[in-house]
Amino acid sequence: MRPVLTLLLVLLGGATQVCSAGVEEASKGRSNRLIQEKSPYLLQHAYNPVDWYPWGEEAFRLAREENRPIFLSVGYSTCYWCHVMEREVFEDPGIADLMNRYFVNIKVDREERPDVDRIYMSALLALAGSGGWPMSMFLTPELEPFFGRTYVPPETFQALIDRIHEVWVKHPDDIAKSGRQLTEFLREQARVEAGDAPVEVSILKQGYESIRAGYDETYGGFGRGNKFPRPVVFNFLLRYHRREAESRSLEMTLTTLKRMAASGIFDHLEGGFHRYSVDRQWRVPHFEKMLYDQAQLVNSYLEAYQLTRNPLFASIARRTLDYVSRRLTHPPGGFYSAEDAESAPDPSQPKRKREGAFYVWTKAELDRILGPEKGAVFAHSFGVEPDGNAPSDPHQVFVNQNILYRAHSLEKTARKFKQSPDQVDSVLRESRRRLLQTRDRRVRPHLDDKILVSWNGLMISAFARAHQVLGESEYLEQARRAADFLLKHLYQQETGRLLRRYREGEARFEGHLEDYAFLVTGLIDLYQAGSDIRDLKRSMELMEAAVDLFYDQETGAFFDTSGRDASLILRTRDDYDSAEPTGNSVAVWNLLRLAEMTHHPEWKRLAESALKHFGNRLREHPQALPHMLAALDFHLGTPKQVVLAGEPSAGAMRTLLDVVHSTYVPNKVLLFADGGTGQEYLGRSNPAIRAMIPAGGKATAYVCENYVCQLPTSDPVVLARLLEEGPAGAVSTGGKSTSGR
Repeated sequence: MRPVLTLLLVLLGGATQVCSAGVEEASKGRSNRLIQEKSPYLLQHAYNPVDWYPWGEEAFRLAREENRPIFLSVGYSTCYWCHVMEREVFEDPGIADLMNRYFVNIKVDREERPDVDRIYMSALLALAGSGGWPMSMFLTPELEPFFGRTYVPPETFQALIDRIHEVWVKHPDDIAKSGRQLTEFLREQARVEAGDAPVEVSILKQGYESIRAGYDETYGGFGRGNKFPRPVVFNFLLRYHRREAESRSLEMTLTTLKRMAASGIFDHLEGGFHRYSVDRQWRVPHFEKMLYDQAQLVNSYLEAYQLTRNPLFASIARRTLDYVSRRLTHPPGGFYSAEDAESAPDPSQPKRKREGAFYVWTKAELDRILGPEKGAVFAHSFGVEPDGNAPSDPHQVFVNQNILYRAHSLEKTARKFKQSPDQVDSVLRESRRRLLQTRDRRVRPHLDDKILVSWNGLMISAFARAHQVLGESEYLEQARRAADFLLKHLYQQETGRLLRRYREGEARFEGHLEDYAFLVTGLIDLYQAGSDIRDLKRSMELMEAAVDLFYDQETGAFFDTSGRDASLILRTRDDYDSAEPTGNSVAVWNLLRLAEMTHHPEWKRLAESALKHFGNRLREHPQALPHMLAALDFHLGTPKQVVLAGEPSAGAMRTLLDVVHSTYVPNKVLLFADGGTGQEYLGRSNPAIRAMIPAGGKATAYVCENYVCQLPTSDPVVLARLLEEGPAGAVSTGGKSTSGR
């Protein structure tokens, strides 16, 4: 492997330099095979002169029959540099002609096929030390990778494919050997022994200390470069604060959430968060909006609100949910995937697009729309400058443009303009309304309208928990509709299996671990929000399916895929909670919650085995798996089982629910003894629940730990105290749940 790869690396060093964007797209000509696909990303390339194939046997067979290497291009429809590479490289007829002669060219949407993406991203990281999208990989006809890069500008790309073709013709055995060696290296990395590392409380402290070491004291967030909103970190830090009364853990989280809410990555007109900031100050965003960010950040802000009762956090959660409702919601149910970062600043030239064009403003525009007096108030509050306000703009995209951020508070703005805070607030609200109306007349960024089970599971959880914490019934209704849509269109009743993606009437692709795990989380939260036992039943069915499909009895953890797709050269096990948590982290969390809810000791055993499997990873690099650290906190703690007895829709029950949901007790489960089918179902695995009844005919709460319960109460004040306290004074009947009679 090394001689060929070393030669290529030397010849092609610097192949990932960044070029400027904004090249006009080629006019549509004859379509290629991608025109038959449903993926928005693949359809964006359906009129390229490149003879693209989708991932599948037709392409693989052609590569084998003609002994041609495969060029694999992986990206997604809202990826800015994917658009740039398409315009500069794949729309170039000369480059396309070489690609068609030298290679079998395959295009993959990483959001449809994260299994394919994960394998070849691992190869790219092994080859180049870093990765990203678009991912440009070169494979043998046996699908073994031998060279890769991310974005490659046109001149370098042409030199690259010429050189790879030359080496392929002159040294085919060397490249084949390189591919085999790299593939074996990847398989060896994925081949791990059964885990038996102890998982102790000390790991939580190590995780906290490693995360704290990266905290930016000046601007909040973590790291000193690009700032990513990594909600899995907030999940852990808030739980660590609860466990250890660690004020620093809480402070880091709240400060970062406040900075993000005031920053350029939050859309101050419509709500919702952009993907990340390209600078340390949170000022200049990468403007795409992803469903998974909205979902997870809503939960982060809801938990911050539970802890502080600061209305800012509730407001940001509501505004983010409002954005999802308006822009990312499929009318029959379900949620779309993302909105693009770039759009056309000039409606008469829709193909000439620019990063952030939909969102930025000149000072002159604002003054014209708002008038000089209100414009001055708005400009001061949102950091608008005559010459633009982007502190980091290496490609000169935002010259004279302003990205809205809260530069000055309501109070400071009021003092400057000698007005009351209420007067300023009124001006800002009216200004935002007028600017939003103006912005809505611009060319909106591309919407990726495919529906993914995994991301929808996260969003169902967010809406369900928003109903719990904020009380709005429409949030529960939206979560309900989305869950019903997924279960109707992407759940196969006859097999009990999930498909991954839905678009334009087509459900396709085998579901992966993350699809099952994230949807199970959403259904558990939906049950705890709406008391419908069908949601808990279905979550258990899907968890059983996930164990059957993905759990590895030999090593004690989950694979990402079922292993039934012969085109995948290895089965991966993701071990990094990044923008999304790993399937393993969420699956462990689900197993622990369901074990507490249904008295299912086997699921607790499976969760313990998975935690042990990742024990060394948690001990050596705990910051890599903060969501699993949160699950470990649940496992090592004493979760509270809260059973509410009575009619779920009654007013007295609503009062008790408000107490349960307003209190930050992350390691709790909530069950409903409804006197009907729900209670009967729960009683099958935990007979004591059958005896839990409303005391004196009033809605009653039973708070238990280790299936030992406090005396029941109908008093909201007493319930609040019990949620905060430990098990002192509990009553028991042989270690099983009791009504406390």
